[in-house]
Amino acid sequence: MAIDFNHTILWARDSKASAEFLAEMLGLPAPRRWGPFHVVTTENGANLDYADAGGEITPQHYAFLISETEFDEIFGRIRQQDLPYWADPGQTRQGEINHHDGGRGVYFKDLNGHLLELITRPYGSGGWNP
Repeated sequence: MAIDFNHTILWARDSKASAEFLAEMLGLPAPRRWGPFHVVTTENGANLDYADAGGEITPQHYAFLISETEFDEIFGRIRQQDLPYWADPGQTRQGEINHHDGGRGVYFKDLNGHLLELITRPYGSGGWNP
């Protein structure tokens, strides 16, 4: 049996606004409502289910493998919205992107402080090893 990643829950202050932000930033279809969740579905069928949190939100990290063209489009939206971005997960290289494995990568935050990562090459595919 093949094992595929199916879904995860992202806690949000406003699940509808958060799901809409992610879908718009990534150029994905509009979120759909399913029970208490606002669901964003990626091209490979994985669901990111935004749920309203009743308390403090602990930021998590979510990475997306995208094409070079998609990187240009999404990075353009990041800059157009004047969102802070970083080349590293520690957020020490603000206003930069990285070029690991011969591709491009960038980190930015969603409306709840979750750290979103975009990469155009899977880690290790070009020999990069921190």
